[in-house]
Amino acid sequence: MTARGKKTVRDLRRGSRSTLLRRLYFDGPLSRQELGSITGLSAGSISNVTGELLADGLIEECGSVESDGGRPRILLRVAAGRAHLVGVDVGETQVRVALFDLARTELAASDRPLDDRGHDAGHVAELILAGLAEVLERTGTDPGTVLGVGVGVPGIVEQGIVGQGIVGQGVVGHGVRSGAGGEAGGAGAVVHGQTVGWDAVPLGRMLRAGTDLPLFVDNGAKTLGQAEMWFGAGRGARHAVVALFGSGVGACVIADGARFRGATSSAGEWGHTKVHVGGRRCRCGARGCLEAYVGAEALVARWGAAPPGGGEKAGLAALLAAAGAGDPAAVALLDEAAEYLGAAIADLVNLFNPERIVIGGWAGLLLGPRLLPGIRAAATEYALRFPREQTEIVLGTLGPAAVTVGAATLPLSDFLDSGGEFPRRADAAATGAGATGAAAPAGLWA
Repeated sequence: MTARGKKTVRDLRRGSRSTLLRRLYFDGPLSRQELGSITGLSAGSISNVTGELLADGLIEECGSVESDGGRPRILLRVAAGRAHLVGVDVGETQVRVALFDLARTELAASDRPLDDRGHDAGHVAELILAGLAEVLERTGTDPGTVLGVGVGVPGIVEQGIVGQGIVGQGVVGHGVRSGAGGEAGGAGAVVHGQTVGWDAVPLGRMLRAGTDLPLFVDNGAKTLGQAEMWFGAGRGARHAVVALFGSGVGACVIADGARFRGATSSAGEWGHTKVHVGGRRCRCGARGCLEAYVGAEALVARWGAAPPGGGEKAGLAALLAAAGAGDPAAVALLDEAAEYLGAAIADLVNLFNPERIVIGGWAGLLLGPRLLPGIRAAATEYALRFPREQTEIVLGTLGPAAVTVGAATLPLSDFLDSGGEFPRRADAAATGAGATGAAAPAGLWA
């Protein structure tokens, strides 16, 4: 028996594979010599591990560079087509399911609007499973190459088995694995989404009934944060906050390169901090929440002049257009929103002392160009001077699909942690579902 805490040869090998895969994924292409310098692994280890990864088809040669007086150095990179990732964004008005290769190239996407059942949990699970089946079928993707399905949801996720770590200049994922071998006590991921009426919804178990692919579930603001930290405006920061503005408001707090989750994984519910005691009623049921003043739903409702039946995006666009045309009510509302946001960001500066605050989400990116100067000015007015001087406030760079991309990084993180091991899928016979993620039988969640 191996002594507690003592690493086996298998552990060391997996660690070396993980180290090299991560470096090639985030910083590649790189030569073997560069990998040795960056990782500190011996030339022999580099040669052996890269040989294994090449044989497994996980990395590939991609050209060469001249060396000083010797033979050209062969460059290596992760093989983008070797595996696939699925990201799911359970949004305010639709469920988006997207299939990516390892280079994050979107191969197919399925956008399925919520019907009159809204965020009914069974309805959402059906849309996820139907979208999953659609993207796999449209691309002819072998389910055996899919590393997992990451799902970003509104609300707090009770975590099961959590993978975590730090990679270079970005944060490594924390996802709930409720796939094969990863269920927490058989329950899987449980979601508490107060604003959408979810009370301990066993989403992991519900999805498991319709697919045997590994499942990873996390809060949508946290998946947005992971995407921006890995690939977007947060890259290079060790202390940051990534804020999501959509219909609601949330945040992902990064402390020393790792996501801060709190005792029960509910840290980051920034939209429900209070900006006006006894103020407007929020979707959560409380009064005076930040979300009740700056969320897209609240802004459109407060303006009251949006075109009927156009939805929140059309309403915000109309609000911006009206402000651009000099409408006093629209200008005043957006100026007030900028001040509320700046004051709330000042709280983040004072509490967490981040070096960077990233504003993302579809509403944040839509409103950001107009509101950002006012947000920065208000943050400067309300924050302590010294930490504010150390904090930059910027817009996200990954666009409105960043939640979906971030959800896809949940299985990717697990894959990199394992050194490139393909996950074992659940027993399809036991779950009554095939490998394609087809929708479960009708009435399953009735």
